[in-house]
Amino acid sequence: MLKSKRAAVLAGNWKMNKTASEATALIDELIGAVKGADCKVVICVPFTDIAVAVEKCSGTNIEVGAQNCHFKDSGAYTGEISADMLVEAGVTYVIIGHSERRQYFAETDETVNLRAKTAISKGLTAIICVGELLEERENGVTEEVVSRQTKAALLGLTGEDMKKVIIAYEPVWAIGTGRTATSEQAAAVCGFIRGVVKELFGEDIADALTIQYGGSMNPANAAELLAQADVDGGLIGGASLKSTDFKALVDAASN
Repeated sequence: MLKSKRAAVLAGNWKMNKTASEATALIDELIGAVKGADCKVVICVPFTDIAVAVEKCSGTNIEVGAQNCHFKDSGAYTGEISADMLVEAGVTYVIIGHSERRQYFAETDETVNLRAKTAISKGLTAIICVGELLEERENGVTEEVVSRQTKAALLGLTGEDMKKVIIAYEPVWAIGTGRTATSEQAAAVCGFIRGVVKELFGEDIADALTIQYGGSMNPANAAELLAQADVDGGLIGGASLKSTDFKALVDAASN
């Protein structure tokens, strides 16, 4: 399948930024900025912004995602949010296994898999994050790490489930650091991930899978990164918090 036949998805990860009132102002700017985009546009907002984001984005081409969900439907899990809660709130996407969740909140390959399976079973599209640390890249084990994370995250999923999966390659050393993988590095790892999925699910499913790059993508480097054959969009951090920057990335993904 040609790259042009895969869904290009540009997803903003707002992380722990924007109060509800600040979110309202930013979304007002984004609605006009990304109207008519030739790619899917998603904003993954803090839990407290979901209600206003869903309301503001209703009837637009912007879909709303969350940044995490628990693998249980309910229970004594203080501070967590269930997939059912997200669905009822109007969320359609959820980020699973972001490197910051792994680093700061003890996410493991196992919990990433559990969360992904639950999210998908509830009808959410899971943006599953994989990527290596700087020392892992320097030690030449990038493929080993990414393969392990990808296989673990997709364990127990079916080919039908994969229609609700996006994989985001986020080299941890390039997140929030200003460092960015070169287009060649991004292309190589995203292509490798597609090969792992082909091994697991076959060529047709691998060819149809949207694979994003996440790691300090910005207006200056977006076009080159998004031109790579196996890069089908981006999971965007800092640049998603400014409407002009996000528009530039959406425009690059639409070309």
